[in-house]
Amino acid sequence: MTTTELTANVFSSPPSEEKAARKRRIGQGRLIWRRFLRNRMAVVGACVVGTLVLLAVFGPMISPWGYLDIDYQAFLSPPSAAHLFGTTKSGRDVLTLSMFGLRKSLIIGMSVAVLQTGIAALVGASAAYFSGWMERVSLWVIDLLLVVPEILIIAIIMRGRFTGDASWVALIFLLAFFGWMMSARVIRSLTMSLKHREYILAAKYMGLSPFKIIVRHILPNISSLMIIDATLNVGYAILSETALSFLGFGVQAPDTSLGTLIGEGQRMATTYPWIFSAPAIILVILVMAVNAMGDGLRDALDPSSASGGQA
Repeated sequence: MTTTELTANVFSSPPSEEKAARKRRIGQGRLIWRRFLRNRMAVVGACVVGTLVLLAVFGPMISPWGYLDIDYQAFLSPPSAAHLFGTTKSGRDVLTLSMFGLRKSLIIGMSVAVLQTGIAALVGASAAYFSGWMERVSLWVIDLLLVVPEILIIAIIMRGRFTGDASWVALIFLLAFFGWMMSARVIRSLTMSLKHREYILAAKYMGLSPFKIIVRHILPNISSLMIIDATLNVGYAILSETALSFLGFGVQAPDTSLGTLIGEGQRMATTYPWIFSAPAIILVILVMAVNAMGDGLRDALDPSSASGGQA
């Protein structure tokens, strides 16, 4: 082999080790996805949540019984071929009611989670970035709201003031307003460790407004925490809505949710158990699946976590 051929071979094909390194090199998104897939409980939770979302969206559409339909031949009927989950004392199909209630609970849970995380991100990041009097006022408000009995306050506000669609819309804003404080404290701590980094100082010297610096440079760097927080807040919001609706201070008639159905069925839990058990079982499965998915996201997004395995 001549010198020219040797030179051509050297420059035409990289060493085998470099090829292997290129094959092993993957992006951050793919790495997170692989770590998430290693957590079997998280994958199962994500599949269950996806199934329940599809059931909530399309279930009432394909059900032979409508949300307000009454079967005058089946009052308090046990599960049968015509009514898989039985009927209520008014002759309405429990399966259709459960799917409709699941839809409302998911809407409330996801909306509250987004609002909570958004409020926590803006308040926590702003308090740390501006410091001074704004930080003191923010911490004072956070400490004040943390000692407020939120369920009691929401129940007092909701009692007799909202009906129909207005009840669940008001519930979303009230649950979000009283649930962002702990997340804001964590985001404040993370922002304090970021605001003196070189890229933040460079953005400040370039004349960017504080709002743009917070939104474009600080919050994207703590987005993993915000995603985890929003996911786990879905379960918190659904449980809070269920508790309030169970007590009669949440979603009001003619609307319904899982909490409303559980509250209606608990009086007949021993005599007609299918009315209570169907929405209760769906609620337990939903919350467990959301929490499992949130734990998997936390492990996948946290490089220091050993649960996600090696890349």
